[in-house]
Amino acid sequence: MVALGGDVTDLTHGQRVWGVLPHRRAQPCRGRRRVHHREGIDRQPGPGQGARVALAIGDVVGHGLHASAAMGRLRTAVRTLADIDLPPDELLTHLDDVVARLSAEEDGQRSDREAWTSGDVGATCLYAVYDPVSRRCSLARAGHPLPAVVAPDGTAELLDLPAGPPLGLGGLPFEAAEVELLEGSVLALYTDGLVESREQDIETGLSRLLRELSRPAASLDALCDMALNALLPWQTPDDVALLLARTRALQADQVAFWDVAAEPASVIQARKDASRQLMAWGLDEAVFVTELVVSELVTNAIRYATLPIQLRLIHDKTLVCEVSDTSSTAPHMRRARTYDEGGRGLLLVAHLTQRWGTRHTSAGKTIWAEQALGATRPVQ
Repeated sequence: MVALGGDVTDLTHGQRVWGVLPHRRAQPCRGRRRVHHREGIDRQPGPGQGARVALAIGDVVGHGLHASAAMGRLRTAVRTLADIDLPPDELLTHLDDVVARLSAEEDGQRSDREAWTSGDVGATCLYAVYDPVSRRCSLARAGHPLPAVVAPDGTAELLDLPAGPPLGLGGLPFEAAEVELLEGSVLALYTDGLVESREQDIETGLSRLLRELSRPAASLDALCDMALNALLPWQTPDDVALLLARTRALQADQVAFWDVAAEPASVIQARKDASRQLMAWGLDEAVFVTELVVSELVTNAIRYATLPIQLRLIHDKTLVCEVSDTSSTAPHMRRARTYDEGGRGLLLVAHLTQRWGTRHTSAGKTIWAEQALGATRPVQ
């Protein structure tokens, strides 16, 4: 699930920082931005994909109105791309195109008289997606500082990720890396102003950051404040952001999955399996809709996809139904004509659920649909 922070700074500063923060049970998160000694916390929830959590942080370099406008457009672009469930490297590729277009637009609009208030749009970004079921995190970066991770025992280290070029150069590839994070680990994303300045080089700043993140703290809020106060005791000319997220894994009894045979009778069995699991979770009111969703998604997989096929239910604050297969072809929703015998399945799924979508993986794809559960919580 993805959430976007509010405005980062006013129009007088030359550098902008922007961030994307989660609002999920699986990922408690706190962030701080220090803008010439002004601080703020952003926690504005937004739509997401199943139980997974996305985090993003970045710098936009420029001056005046153009830089502020570019920052807003990039944050909107990140949210839009995250909504369609792109993996981190693909998301950065699309974001790179956005920055290149913004630079081209600014070059075309700039006049000699306003040249002193504007400049080429450039940006860095780090984007991460954490899966609380597998406890794995996929990350990619575009010219941004390496993230840090603090293990439950307090050991802090930098994650080794491919560098990737800054956004806006165009045509250069980005590469994602995947790591497993222990439950209770803290993932730290930050901008370079936190660790590099005229007073200290980046190596010294990184060492100090890891040392501060290793200190015991009562909460993520306290850890944020401690790190900022230790690393930035003076007034900084740059806008600085620090984002901390603590991983929370879903328990085994919150996830159920079944292998599905490629035969019509499997649809009936899949509905029965899903119904029994929902009743075990105390979600009797969700049985009717879930049976319809399972029936449509499993039927599509049997008809058009390739083996193996797997059905998975995830019970968190929402109920997620996933059907995975090894085909890379994604379904598309269309409006069936009056006398068509098929073509209404995805339209029905979209109508009955809160959200649905397709997530491509190295093994194929996953079609997911998410239902709101109100005040219902997992059975302990």
